[in-house]
Amino acid sequence: MSGTSLDGVDAALVLTDGARILEFGESAYRPYSDAERTVLKAALGRWPGPGLEAALAVTQGVHAEVLSQFPQAQVVGFHGQTLAHEPQGRGTHQLGDGDALAEALGRDVVWDFRSADVALGGEGAPLAPFFHFACAKRIGATEPLAFLNLGGVGNLTWVDPRRAAPEEEGALLAFDTGPANAPLNDLVAERLGLECDRDGALAARGEVVDGALELFLEEGYFRRMPPKSLDRDDFSLMMDLVRELSDADAAATMTAMAAAAVMQGMEHCPTPPARLLVTGGGRRNPVMMAMLSAGLDCPVEPVEAVGLDGDMLEAQAFAYLAVRVARGWPTSAPGTTGVAAPVGGGRISRI
Repeated sequence: MSGTSLDGVDAALVLTDGARILEFGESAYRPYSDAERTVLKAALGRWPGPGLEAALAVTQGVHAEVLSQFPQAQVVGFHGQTLAHEPQGRGTHQLGDGDALAEALGRDVVWDFRSADVALGGEGAPLAPFFHFACAKRIGATEPLAFLNLGGVGNLTWVDPRRAAPEEEGALLAFDTGPANAPLNDLVAERLGLECDRDGALAARGEVVDGALELFLEEGYFRRMPPKSLDRDDFSLMMDLVRELSDADAAATMTAMAAAAVMQGMEHCPTPPARLLVTGGGRRNPVMMAMLSAGLDCPVEPVEAVGLDGDMLEAQAFAYLAVRVARGWPTSAPGTTGVAAPVGGGRISRI
């Protein structure tokens, strides 16, 4: 998995029958170099066509390098690098060639997970909810809970573990809450040449500017009913709203924007979740976590509190989904992407 934060590629082994998570295996992470990240950033927003050769070479090369560390894997789930996402318009574009990767690895590769869902009227995102359902079962949850992924974009999954299967009506509700780390990363990169606001250190020194936060929450996306999804750069106005602020105040305000978007999203949950389990890089930002804890009525905890790995959950999700695709089982449903009926996405490149 390589997410919209463009930090690097995660890979993880999962032993699964496509329904249950039987065992978590080893994992690996390969950060992008500055040069690789520059190439990928230059390709963001691009649709298939000429001019993407350099970005494709980075995507394929780094994924092949990481996946070569797992010769025991029987099948590979390859998400690719999301460059553009416009489900009700031009579609969705995850850069990557599953055929070439399968040939390089000598193993079957499942890829292009989102296109079938979009073609049938779905948002194509988020796709981790079916895996979150399996995680809820694995940890023995007995009442509704929610998973929050704070990557480049934030997404929320409400899970009712009392249901028998993830595609069952009422089992899941999922959607993108709004921007999370991506605009904050862009801010500190532009102003300070840093990759991220590590440990929320910059935001901790600043003050939230309420006027900018209120203008942000007037964005029409927050009035849309879920399921719904976002492109990484859909909230470009965030940068404009903090343009005149100091570095610290801008970071604090953008962090508050990401947290407020989650709070707005939680209002859509069918019933209040017993707890909110946070995954992704945002869980390492104590300012973000404190804002969420202060603004929500349920406990807010990193997924490590229940024995899961917040760094690898997305990679594990696509390993799990790959097995579901191989078995012809659905990977999304009306409650997760708004697709008309449960659908199994993904193409299989066989060796």
